[in-house]
Amino acid sequence: MGFLSADLPEVDLATWKDRPHLERMKVLSRHWVEYGFGTPWAIHVIYVVKIGLYVLGGLFFAATTPGIGSIWDVASWWSEPILFQKALVWTLLFEVLGLGASSGPLAFRFTPPLGGFLYWLRPGTIRLPPWPGRNPLAGGSTRTVFDVLLYAGIIASALTLLLSAGVPKAGAPEGTVGLLDPTLLFVLIGIIAVAGLRDRMLFLASRGEQYWVLCIMFAVLPFVDMIVGAKLLMCVVWWAAATSKLGRHFTFVVCAMTTNAPLVRSKRFRRALYRNYPEDLRPSKRAAVLAHSGTVIEYGVPLVLLFSVNQYVTLGAVAIMAIFHFYITLNFPLAVPLEWNIFYIFATAWLFLGHPAADFGIWSMSSPWLAAGLLVALAFFPVLGNLRPDLVSFLPSMRYYAGNWATTMWAFRRGTGDENGAEHRLNTHVVKSAPNQVDQLTAMYGNEVAELMLQKAVAWRSMHSHGRTLNTLMWNHLDSLENYDIREGEFVAGTLLGWQFGDGHLHDEQFIAAVQQRCGYGPGEVVVVILESQPIHRMRQQYRVVDLALGEIERGSVEVRDMIAHQPWLENGPIPVQVESSAAIGRRSLREPDPA
Repeated sequence: MGFLSADLPEVDLATWKDRPHLERMKVLSRHWVEYGFGTPWAIHVIYVVKIGLYVLGGLFFAATTPGIGSIWDVASWWSEPILFQKALVWTLLFEVLGLGASSGPLAFRFTPPLGGFLYWLRPGTIRLPPWPGRNPLAGGSTRTVFDVLLYAGIIASALTLLLSAGVPKAGAPEGTVGLLDPTLLFVLIGIIAVAGLRDRMLFLASRGEQYWVLCIMFAVLPFVDMIVGAKLLMCVVWWAAATSKLGRHFTFVVCAMTTNAPLVRSKRFRRALYRNYPEDLRPSKRAAVLAHSGTVIEYGVPLVLLFSVNQYVTLGAVAIMAIFHFYITLNFPLAVPLEWNIFYIFATAWLFLGHPAADFGIWSMSSPWLAAGLLVALAFFPVLGNLRPDLVSFLPSMRYYAGNWATTMWAFRRGTGDENGAEHRLNTHVVKSAPNQVDQLTAMYGNEVAELMLQKAVAWRSMHSHGRTLNTLMWNHLDSLENYDIREGEFVAGTLLGWQFGDGHLHDEQFIAAVQQRCGYGPGEVVVVILESQPIHRMRQQYRVVDLALGEIERGSVEVRDMIAHQPWLENGPIPVQVESSAAIGRRSLREPDPA
């Protein structure tokens, strides 16, 4: 890997696209072990600069608060409660603008490197209202001027809060400059709620399960309850994330993430994460120990933070969680939730060190019923999401980094030329702010390298446990894998929606219907396979296969033990699946018409 040059596998680019799909997965997954995505160092430097700008922006808004001293006089403002509040609102705004997660080349955004506001301020783009048919605010799938105004209202209300002065609040320490005005907070809370009912992407992009909930706490709870409530939310996030990693999927995530980390340079260490490189790319015992060491930290250390009354023990626990989140940041995971990790480092120190359990423990809340009610409310969606993952996004379920997500893979039938292929119709029929990723990359590197890079993304998915099933379903339902351009569903959705963060529910049947409404594909032109998350109490996952023109053509389930037993390139053939229903269409309908 060079500063400006990427590490690409040594293949014949001229014939690469015509090689069998699973053979390409074999080459690329092996290359991933030693080089990851092969991203140039300059890309990571850009993200480091972006983190710096995020931190400077937070300091700027803190410094503009009337009554706070010089930004260089840390002691004068570090303990101010409004600092934490404004850091939270700034992080929310940073995310909802599209500057945080799902931005830049590591989220497969190249030209332009942003989605977010470029889409959500543009009428005519696709939106995905939650609960269509039951939601009175849902409407259709097209963004209107009203939706644009709602989104602009989120930006305006967040900026108003960031530039506002503090107001007194019951229980706040004497001598502070005050806290954010609850009235202004309610405006932001209300606009996000309405905008989220019109487009669930906006609620998810604002990280509503954390930031929106904290804004509600800021607005309605007395000072001590607000601080303890924020601690409880952070602990629930850690515990829920740890719980989601108890399955068989998480070790695959750690292998793929660690072998993509720019600072992990040792090929020997990278290979040791797998059972027998290059023949067996299932995770090794060393990878399992590395993965679940983090799980132990997420379970145990938050308990210490919540109940420790010893200053040095608390300091040690804060240091461990700071290192934990800093480690994730240094891995530069492909969804690049970097600012979220930086905020959690700050929030852990500010909440648990600056407001120790001796004065701000769970027993310090104004009512034990309030503490119990908060815990139940915060745990509701994680519990529901683990039992019925089909009902809840993995974000409110708090199943971060677990590898147990809803996922999709898309197959676009090739044409005689790029402009005749099914994928190109997305450029001509869908309102968006960026061309298809293959076109973005082609403009930068040429079509041959562009195809190689897009297939590297599919190989990355194939290295996860669910990727094996997605490839199997494609194998089962396409006349030939080589007649199609196979694309990672998350990146297809990201180009058309302006935001993605690993949530396969954003590119499920609702999104598919919106694409088909605009593009009018014929039978067999575009096929999507959808794999739902694994419920915590069942060792199988549900799948659907959808032809955009014909609708659902099959659904069934696959056993997790079968998923994790195969290589990314399915060396022993497709994984066994249990078909539960199948349309009377058959694979023949997905074939090109006979010459006769």
